[in-house]
Amino acid sequence: MIQGLTHQVLELSRPSSITKRTFDIGFATVAFLALVPLLAVLCLLIVLESPGNPVFLQERVGFNGKRFRIVKLRTMVANAEDRRAEIEHLNEAQPPLFKVRKDPRITHIGRFLRATSLDELPQLLNVIVGQMSLVGPRPPLPHEVATYTATQARRLTVIPGLTGLWQVSGRSECTFDELIALDLHYIDHWTFWLDLVLIARTFLVVITGRGAY
Repeated sequence: MIQGLTHQVLELSRPSSITKRTFDIGFATVAFLALVPLLAVLCLLIVLESPGNPVFLQERVGFNGKRFRIVKLRTMVANAEDRRAEIEHLNEAQPPLFKVRKDPRITHIGRFLRATSLDELPQLLNVIVGQMSLVGPRPPLPHEVATYTATQARRLTVIPGLTGLWQVSGRSECTFDELIALDLHYIDHWTFWLDLVLIARTFLVVITGRGAY
């Protein structure tokens, strides 16, 4: 738990919490089961291009500072983390974010997965077990959280999401400050209707590939 967050945690009413969690479980379970054949094909394509585990686990920071492992399809070569130091100077995002549009570690199938956000689909499992919600601020990396101010740390006062307001407002085109502002707006103005709208808008963003690196 991150010190100082407890008094800032967003309190949803019990009916709202139950509604959000019930929708998360139902939608994520049905979606994951329906997508199993597609995920199997994508895993095969990943391995054929770049041998290794097609699934990538990465430590993230979730609700109230609790760490967990996010599940993604691997979009880079198997030793990508070992090669990060080689391309640190190519970072195009505002720190603490790290984004390289033409990252040489990304595979061909990986670029397609990122453009379509298909690499994020396994996170439906994180939603099912309660580590994530369908909608909410994206779970940050530990080194990003280490630089947070008290205001920025408010992102951690709700369960992180598979999609959110900043994902439908520019994705990787957003600066870090814009990302924070959008997430805090979501936290301060949450409604179940807003979640439904953001899910619908997410499908449109994925189809167009807008803002994807």
